Amino acid sequence: MLKKLNEIYDYIIIGSGFGGSVSALRLSQKGYKVLVIEKGRWWKPQDFPRTNWNLKKWLWLPSIRFLGFFKITFLRHIGILSGVGVGGGSLVYANTLPRPRSAFFKSGSWAEIQDWQSTLEPYYIIAEKMLGATIVPQLFDADLALKELAKQTNCEKSFEPTNVGVFFGEPEETVPDPYFEGKGPDREGCRYCGACMTGCRHNAKNSLDLNYLYLATNIGAEIIEKNIVTKIIPNSNTDGSDGYTVTFKNSFSFLPTKKHHVKSRGIVFSGGVLGTVRLLLNMKEKHLLKLSNKTGEDIRTNNESLIYVVSKDSSKDFSKGVAIGSIFPSDENSHIEPVRYGAGSNFWKLMGVPLTFGSNIFVRIGKLLFDFVRHPISWLRIYFTKKFSERSIILLFMQHLDSTVKFKKGLFNLTSHISTGIAPSAFIPEAKELAENASKIINGKPFVLCTEALTGIPTTAHILGGAVIGKTAKTGVIDENHKVFGYENMYVCDGSAVSANPGVNPSLTITAMTEMAMSKFPHKGT
Repeated sequence: MLKKLNEIYDYIIIGSGFGGSVSALRLSQKGYKVLVIEKGRWWKPQDFPRTNWNLKKWLWLPSIRFLGFFKITFLRHIGILSGVGVGGGSLVYANTLPRPRSAFFKSGSWAEIQDWQSTLEPYYIIAEKMLGATIVPQLFDADLALKELAKQTNCEKSFEPTNVGVFFGEPEETVPDPYFEGKGPDREGCRYCGACMTGCRHNAKNSLDLNYLYLATNIGAEIIEKNIVTKIIPNSNTDGSDGYTVTFKNSFSFLPTKKHHVKSRGIVFSGGVLGTVRLLLNMKEKHLLKLSNKTGEDIRTNNESLIYVVSKDSSKDFSKGVAIGSIFPSDENSHIEPVRYGAGSNFWKLMGVPLTFGSNIFVRIGKLLFDFVRHPISWLRIYFTKKFSERSIILLFMQHLDSTVKFKKGLFNLTSHISTGIAPSAFIPEAKELAENASKIINGKPFVLCTEALTGIPTTAHILGGAVIGKTAKTGVIDENHKVFGYENMYVCDGSAVSANPGVNPSLTITAMTEMAMSKFPHKGT
């Protein structure tokens, strides 16, 4: 049952991920009355599934009553992995908080506006402190394998443990808040179980519900879970200068439900690329007519490749550690990381086929059949290995090389179209070479998702852009302070605002960019 709402709020924040959570805290601290509307639900440590075989608790597929926190979206040019719930992507992300290289700040639609690396530096520091960023103190089998790979590719000096948002206290020991002078929740030390991406059941992962959102709700921010915003209409003034009316409805109900309406003086879009861009495109047709024609453009995939390497060696446990415990740059444009799932989280093996490249689907199918005839046992081993997560490393390869796609409104969902550069591809030669070398190191075989092998469409956990920063509405959707061109008191603070390819996990950057945007707001009444 929906709780009683105020007649009007100063700001309604749509989404509770890295941008929404920062906005909720900083606006509340400045005296604004804030309402956060989140499509997913609150999750407590005991609510998370023990493994990703518990599909009803893990996957977000509300049409079949799977009400989890992990969403998979397939479009024409890209498959997208994202989070759903109070805390957004922080519930499912791998905790890593790297900073991009200098090239990120000097490319894309925002490049000529200012020196972004210098501008964002103090906000990166704030973000790292708030997210509890710390260097992983211990390396495990998957990290040691990556270190050997770095050595063999003459990159050993660049190999390093990751900077992560995890509390490394004593395992199984609950202690008072170690981050916010006792104002945060009690915590427990990391057990290195590798289950970060299926939700931390041990209260060690620094997800947003344990920092920004926890502090925000303690000073008055309100959060409505299980509801989705469907409409935003300016009041009497078309530029929103006298506020907006927001319509939302239950996102968990399979049947049509009552729509609710609430007024706000301002709006912050923080629903991630899939949520924010879709809502903006929907509203552009009738209600937010002044939105830039760049809405939905300059979307980037971080040029990623995900390749599983499944080992025959039963003496190693690649599930042990944090989700991503190490990283190295394989060349000036790329980074590679070993990704883990916790013991027992073996769902992905159902979608695996041997690593296969080819110019078209018929060539790739032919190669797969030939591989099966030659190596049936090694192929079938992936499906019958009980300890799949313990035997496998997911190699996450990322680049900051630039190419973009464009999202448009479709009949039932977004549609993707090529914008600039070449189409995103699942077939990155550098990633293939690294995966094959890693396979030799751990005595394994490389596999990819069957969707990638058959269609050639890559999968990314870091979709970015669609409401990028520009000098004017001709080059971007928002200005350098994240304010939407053409509208008053309307902002975009999430991955949609990231205006170039970072080439690394973007969570820290989204947090820092939002910290900067919120710093521009005056205290209420001044």
